[in-house]
Amino acid sequence: MSAVPPLSAQVVVVTGAARGVGALTARKLAQAGAKVALVGLEPEELKAAAALCGPSASWWEADVTDLDGLTATARAIQDKYGRIDTVVANAGIAIGGPLEDSDPRAYNRVIEVNLLGSVTTARAFLPALVESGGYFLQIASLAAITPAPLMSAYCASKAGVEAFAHSLRAEVAYQGVKVGVGYLSWTDTDMVRGADQDEVLRRMRAQLPWPANKTYPLPPAVDRLVAGIARRSAHVYAQAWLRGMQPIRHLLPSLIAAVGSRDIAKLAPDLKATAASRLRAVGAGGAADSAARQEV
Repeated sequence: MSAVPPLSAQVVVVTGAARGVGALTARKLAQAGAKVALVGLEPEELKAAAALCGPSASWWEADVTDLDGLTATARAIQDKYGRIDTVVANAGIAIGGPLEDSDPRAYNRVIEVNLLGSVTTARAFLPALVESGGYFLQIASLAAITPAPLMSAYCASKAGVEAFAHSLRAEVAYQGVKVGVGYLSWTDTDMVRGADQDEVLRRMRAQLPWPANKTYPLPPAVDRLVAGIARRSAHVYAQAWLRGMQPIRHLLPSLIAAVGSRDIAKLAPDLKATAASRLRAVGAGGAADSAARQEV
């Protein structure tokens, strides 16, 4: 088995890198000596985030659901640096609320960006990773481990990317490519802050059992992700307690169904009264995705 090259010898691509987890992951990787390529939808934010990553960093405007565009971006990044060693598939959006009140287009877009966007990212970058014997880190979530009412699109998409990454791992191992899954709980990002602007969703989250009801600071979470990238780990936990969820995950659907149904019944009138306020993806990243689609 070949040794994992140090981060200082790697070229790393991060999607969804304009803000939040993606932007800080790119910065921390750059601080460790990696050459980073930031991919996302917001050129001004990407440019600013790349500037914080040093002179060897670059930024690329691309939609992870556009296979032709992302494949062209992957080739351009490889042409620029000569290689791509690691890809962090981080791009994602979220929508909250009951399924029956949701806008079908916004709901489906969560699946498209989070799940199919990750598939497209793998399609676009796997040729380069096969050349380098590289690493593909798929960012998932606590939502992949446990279902959550009012988050069915996000949970479905994150459970999907977890299964996708586990399946892909076996397919590409013989080519020298490693695949990992990163798990995060509620972390202080624009997406989570955007969700918390919804009073009813915030009340629902507050009723979750500790430690799942906390919002965790971003820098320590990203430090754990970067450490996992350096090791090319199969599983990376941004909050240490998430590892302990794995052995009991089979118990969670029944528990959530019993407890969550009571909570939803109590919140139903408020959810119905405020349904029109949650017809779009939350946070600045969700707004950027909506804006990009309107421009097409």
